[in-house]
Amino acid sequence: MTPLLLAPLGLAALAALIVPLLIHLRRRTEEVPVDFAALRWLDALPRPRSKLRFDELLLLALRMLLVALLALLLARPAVLGWHDDAAAILVAPGVEPSAARASAGPEADLRWIAPGFPSIGTPPPQQSQVSSLIRQFDAELAPDVPLTILVPPVLNGVDAAPLKLTRAVKWRVVKGSQKADNPAPATIPALAVRYAAGGEAPVRYFRAAAAAWRDEPRFEARAGTELPPRDQVLVWLAPGRMPQAVVDWVSAGGTAVLTDAAAVAMPDTTTALWRDDVGETLVEGGPLGAGRLLRFTRPLEPAAMPALLEADFAARLRDLIAPAAPPPARVVSTAFAPKAGTPPFPLPPRELSAWLGILIALVFLTERVLASRGRRFAP
Repeated sequence: MTPLLLAPLGLAALAALIVPLLIHLRRRTEEVPVDFAALRWLDALPRPRSKLRFDELLLLALRMLLVALLALLLARPAVLGWHDDAAAILVAPGVEPSAARASAGPEADLRWIAPGFPSIGTPPPQQSQVSSLIRQFDAELAPDVPLTILVPPVLNGVDAAPLKLTRAVKWRVVKGSQKADNPAPATIPALAVRYAAGGEAPVRYFRAAAAAWRDEPRFEARAGTELPPRDQVLVWLAPGRMPQAVVDWVSAGGTAVLTDAAAVAMPDTTTALWRDDVGETLVEGGPLGAGRLLRFTRPLEPAAMPALLEADFAARLRDLIAPAAPPPARVVSTAFAPKAGTPPFPLPPRELSAWLGILIALVFLTERVLASRGRRFAP
């Protein structure tokens, strides 16, 4: 282990050690002279030079120690190379907790492959990015700590890259595992178009897109401001200020696609969602409350937006308002066993602030007890 200070400038607070010294000098016991009648006619002798004296040395030492510890806390002490040597065991989602416990032993510390790596005593997590989490756990683990990973026969949540870690891993397939859930299939969005009187020209592009998605398109268009159910996508083609009712409808969980002529305050997290071949933004948007607000940046006419007539307009629109579910990332576990060979990552130092805080609290309590006792017995 190598001790170090993460913020050595915090030691400048050691200059405050002068404070308890000054307090004790100021509050030292004063000697009050008393005149005696028999001594009044004697010649006064030269007064000896007063000596610097500290009372209650133990209390002074505790207070100086407390100041020194606070300065050390500001300097953030840490040690490098201090870690737990106990073997680490990860359990992939889809493995029955009882089967994992029987395989690893009753005393083993089992952790789910999930954000935060919770204990297996917690409920099984939903499907997560198994590959990236395994890499993260391996990178944060000390190089000499053995790692065991328990997986079901079929592993979900992996990426395309093979697993290559910093250590040789015991990759154990646990029988009797529960079947992992498959990803939900992509939904076909239903469009509800609202336009102002005389502004129905762009409606045909959205009707054609809905017809391209399925044989019986879920599409309806009408003039006016009547809001559809929130399971439908609202296409708002009316120019001018958007009614507050539409904003509330989106905030409650709806998805709305606006024309460029709609006046509305876009969310602060608005980003470009669709760009043309030269990088110009065609659609921008972002989350608004529990819903999504999207807006075209150009008039919905071919002269200003040629993408309306392109063959992939329907597919691009569908991916925009209802992103397709990613394909299931499933592999046979025996074929996905990780290999060693990645250089180990430097481990971050382990801070001692928590332990130092406990020591400071103990010193402070001791100082308070001694200070109160001194006041109790003072004449």
